[in-house]
Amino acid sequence: MICCLAVLLPAAAFAQPVVKPWDAVLIASFNIQVFGESKLAKPQVVEVLARVVRKFDIVAIQEVRAKSDDIIPRFVQAVNADGSRYHYLIGPREGRTSSKEQYVFVYDTTRVEVDAASAGVFPDPSDRLHRPPMCARFRTRIMPAQAAFSFWLVNTHTDPDEVPQELAALTDVFLGMQSARPDEDDVILLGDMNAGPPEFKSYQRIPGVGWAVSGATTNTRRTKTYDNLVFARPATSEYLGVWGVLDLQSTFGLPLDNALEVSDHNPVWAAFHPCEIGGPQTIPLASQPTTIR
Repeated sequence: MICCLAVLLPAAAFAQPVVKPWDAVLIASFNIQVFGESKLAKPQVVEVLARVVRKFDIVAIQEVRAKSDDIIPRFVQAVNADGSRYHYLIGPREGRTSSKEQYVFVYDTTRVEVDAASAGVFPDPSDRLHRPPMCARFRTRIMPAQAAFSFWLVNTHTDPDEVPQELAALTDVFLGMQSARPDEDDVILLGDMNAGPPEFKSYQRIPGVGWAVSGATTNTRRTKTYDNLVFARPATSEYLGVWGVLDLQSTFGLPLDNALEVSDHNPVWAAFHPCEIGGPQTIPLASQPTTIR
């Protein structure tokens, strides 16, 4: 089902829009460290970021820090400079300190659509999370529409000083999103968890819980596992068992210092079937990392 992943264009061919496989929807998470005016003013950094986004159907972005409201519109304009047709959803500025952050979803409008009315910040009346996650419901653009894979994405960035407490709170968020509407049980929690699978004990309260990234580092220095996509099966049986960490250094031929200019995190991603699948998963799940180039 995923043989078309190899169709992705090499780095030298990015004058034309990236060809993505039609038999998989590629969902990514990327903490673009302190993404604001200074980073947007570096053309070489923006070019790498744009090339990253074009590889995926949806990218959940964390750590947008800017007083200006035009950072993301200008960035998406750069993404679309090759003829691509991406759009975005952006959340409010969040945080308990003066350093506020925004969550963003950037998505390929030719391949997925969003229910804009579904987008919002998950309620956190007890103030358990420094930055409550942003949620939105997406659907793949396939025909017939009733066969399309639809799903909630829950974009999150935990506070590094309160990881256990925030992971426990995110477990409740996940369970809440599963019952947010009676016709949707596919929930994908993704983002910078500031934690890896050994610390995901609270997630075990979610029946059938699993995650994409395991046994791989996700920070640019290749020392820690912070970023992931969490979902439950058999509800999200559309997961194809294919995931990866897009290494900024090897993918774009960057020295470490230049890669760190882009971000201190590498993007992580997973592949899902574009059609809604009923019943237990029937596709063999290799659960192996795959390289996107």
